[in-house]
Amino acid sequence: MVTVVTGATGQVGRLVVERLRTAGEKVRAVTRGSVEPGVETVRGDLREPDSLVGAFEGADRLYLFPVAETAREVVDLARRAGIERIVVLSSGAVTTGHDTDFHLPVEQAVEASGLEWTHVRPGAFAMNSLHLWGPSVRAGRTVIDPYPDQVDQPVHEADIADIAAAALLEDGHNGVAYTFVGPEQLSHRDQVAALEAAIGEPIQLPEVTAEQALEHYRRQGGWAAASAEFLFGGQPYSAEPGEPQPFVPRPSEFRARTYAEWARGHADDFR
Repeated sequence: MVTVVTGATGQVGRLVVERLRTAGEKVRAVTRGSVEPGVETVRGDLREPDSLVGAFEGADRLYLFPVAETAREVVDLARRAGIERIVVLSSGAVTTGHDTDFHLPVEQAVEASGLEWTHVRPGAFAMNSLHLWGPSVRAGRTVIDPYPDQVDQPVHEADIADIAAAALLEDGHNGVAYTFVGPEQLSHRDQVAALEAAIGEPIQLPEVTAEQALEHYRRQGGWAAASAEFLFGGQPYSAEPGEPQPFVPRPSEFRARTYAEWARGHADDFR
């Protein structure tokens, strides 16, 4: 069996590659970058479907990174190449109805193909903390956040990869959309405390307005700048915790990783 992994150098995709290799599966990594030695790599771009023809030939299963603009073309190529099962990296925002333009069209393209499918819909990635807070923690041990009491249930990227790999490797997942979050409700203040414990140094959390945070992250650039308007440009989030959301287990033994575990694993990234 050959499994194609698109977005193979991404924060989830690289872990999916690792899990498939550990299981003894043959992996074909599709990327514009490079992966670890020993992994068959095909240069390809989901925004250029013709570049994927060779990647899909002779493959059975596909881990699909979401690119809405070309999803139908990519899925059609996969179907015609003989791929039988597709696992989509999607988003919990599809379940809540907040995502209709980015992940949902990819899901719809896969479902329309007639192939086996599973949608993996995580909530907010714990990794967002690194993209958002990493530069200011590294530079001055400071986090800029106007809503320190906002409560999230951040998901460890390793948990997302576990569920995606299970859906690729095991039967019994066809036609299922797994919506899940992390195992704990944590305020941003709690998350900063976990980062302090991980790096062994205090982190300042000064009082700032949403407008100040918006300007700060626009200047920071990258993911933070792209997300700043969504995060800080509207109404503030409620600090009241909601009803805890369950973490969806996979059929085999599985334990959801905590944010503190994530912070310890990424401590050097914040130092």
